[in-house]
Amino acid sequence: MSREKTAQLRKFVAPFEKADVKASVRQLANTIPPFILAWFLAYQALDVSIWLTIALSAVAAAFVIRTFIIFHDCTHGSFFKNKKANAVVGTITGIMTLFAYEKWKREHSIHHASSGNLDKRGVGDIWVMTIEEYVEASKWERFKYRMYRNPLVMFGFGPLFLVLISSRFNRKDARKKERNNTYLINISLVVIYSLLIWAIGWQAFLIVQGTTMFIAGAFGIWLFYVQHTFEDSYFEDENEWDYVKAAVEGSSYYQLPKVLQWVTGNIGFHHVHHLSPRVPNYNLEKAHESTPPLQQATTINIKSSLKSLRYKLYDAPNKTFVTFGDIKHLLGHSKTVQQ
Repeated sequence: MSREKTAQLRKFVAPFEKADVKASVRQLANTIPPFILAWFLAYQALDVSIWLTIALSAVAAAFVIRTFIIFHDCTHGSFFKNKKANAVVGTITGIMTLFAYEKWKREHSIHHASSGNLDKRGVGDIWVMTIEEYVEASKWERFKYRMYRNPLVMFGFGPLFLVLISSRFNRKDARKKERNNTYLINISLVVIYSLLIWAIGWQAFLIVQGTTMFIAGAFGIWLFYVQHTFEDSYFEDENEWDYVKAAVEGSSYYQLPKVLQWVTGNIGFHHVHHLSPRVPNYNLEKAHESTPPLQQATTINIKSSLKSLRYKLYDAPNKTFVTFGDIKHLLGHSKTVQQ
């Protein structure tokens, strides 16, 4: 893509970068109260059926995902025009979704600035190894990577790791603002959870909140994973890496049924979001529909997205994802050379 086309593409998207206070408030109103109601009904349903509770917890989880999209927009400064409003709402929704606002804001900005850059992997992204790196890695490193990419681990233990460990602790060199925000959110969670456990009992709390957050976390990781893991996704070395190409060619358009599109806050238009993080979620579809070049992004649906579970390693020379099975012969060759 030429510089002229790049500049033109960003110019097309610019009008959609403006936050609409009414739209943002409306989204808060149709997300947070329904979440609270669904959570309360899930608790009340314990007297009727555990399965009804699980079903209603799944509904609550849908609103947690939608709440996270609001949190996500706040970290980009796109949900409100006012910086303080984004910080306040971002911190509140961070408490609701169990993510530290300032910490995630920093890590996610790094993800946007380096997505698809093979020389800048490791912060705020899914662990991806190239074929060459995997072949040259030790057995222990390969084992860790295979476990990490295992769906049961990624979508089963992944949510637990994110909310119980990763989001609860600051990096050693975190700035005071980031550190204090994490402390505030952690303390708030302890107080709120303690009150809820006191009010309804730890068993009921664990069933309702545990089910809700686990479903939301697993689905959230899936969304993040699938929108950067498709057969011809974009990855380049630093000297060849291009921000716009990484956005449009390295992020998919996840075409979801309208209900799921609403629940996920239009994040399926991930290529638009990566091109311009300042576009609030409620404008992503409009930007996509109004910008023909963006409609050329890789489009996946629920059925085709399942194929991404097979993709484990990136073949840099051929610019495509491959399976572990595709490179078995290389591992055998590697052992022979080492001997």
